[in-house]
Amino acid sequence: MLALCLSTTITSTANAQNTAEWSEPFPPHKVAGNLYYVGSKGLATYLVTTPEGHVLINSNLEDSLPLIQKNVEQLGFKFSDVKILLISHAHWDHCAGSASIIKATGAKYMVMEQDVAVVESGNAPKKSRLKPAYLGFPTAKVDRVLKDGDEVKLGGATLVAHLTPGHTPGCTTWTLQVEENGKKLDAVIIGSPNVNPGYVLVNNKDYPGIATDYEKTFRVLKSLPVDLFLGAHGSYYDMEAKVKNLEGAATNPFIDKEGYKRYVEDREQAFLKEWEKQKAAKK
Repeated sequence: MLALCLSTTITSTANAQNTAEWSEPFPPHKVAGNLYYVGSKGLATYLVTTPEGHVLINSNLEDSLPLIQKNVEQLGFKFSDVKILLISHAHWDHCAGSASIIKATGAKYMVMEQDVAVVESGNAPKKSRLKPAYLGFPTAKVDRVLKDGDEVKLGGATLVAHLTPGHTPGCTTWTLQVEENGKKLDAVIIGSPNVNPGYVLVNNKDYPGIATDYEKTFRVLKSLPVDLFLGAHGSYYDMEAKVKNLEGAATNPFIDKEGYKRYVEDREQAFLKEWEKQKAAKK
């Protein structure tokens, strides 16, 4: 479905990001408990480790496999032990590498229902709709179609898929509990609440309910319990600054309830402003 809503641009976040950072190495690191960061400087990938194998969230670019694999192994884990692959949403910068990761690991691919068609078609553009060639990516067969609230379980870890649509119809925010120093922490990995340049929020023939979906997303995000604030891009939660504060920190810098609230509020206001602007332009 979502090639859909836009006159799409290569920009994937509201904070214009240097796409060179999407392939730039970044030190892998522990977030908390059995949750690790193994992505690039600009594109987030998370590893959830268990005694029965591991879960990987986001495959990133088509050529991201070597970087992700190196990061996993640098942390002391086997890349071949990745048993499940998840994504935040079906945009090429978060799922183009899925086919190669599945081939390398044999991982089962699990995707939210509303994004399955895009993933399995490689976002094949319709001639009358989408022209940029960069939107396409290798196709990958989905092994399990997820619905809102579904749980993904492996080796004692439970991840919950929350449908937070708008950015794509199947955009997914993942939550899980991890344990650190005997305390359980709620981790929230935001899919994306951003309205990309070119998104049509009013009279969108390809995605009629896009604005209503964004409204739902903000309701969901505000309802989630959160200790650890994470997202599909490290820039959402000031990853670089927090990593610098890891050593010698009295408290885990990724525990950031207030930062989460500020981010969600900021993104909601940006959505509402753009929506009002587009509604006014249609009058």
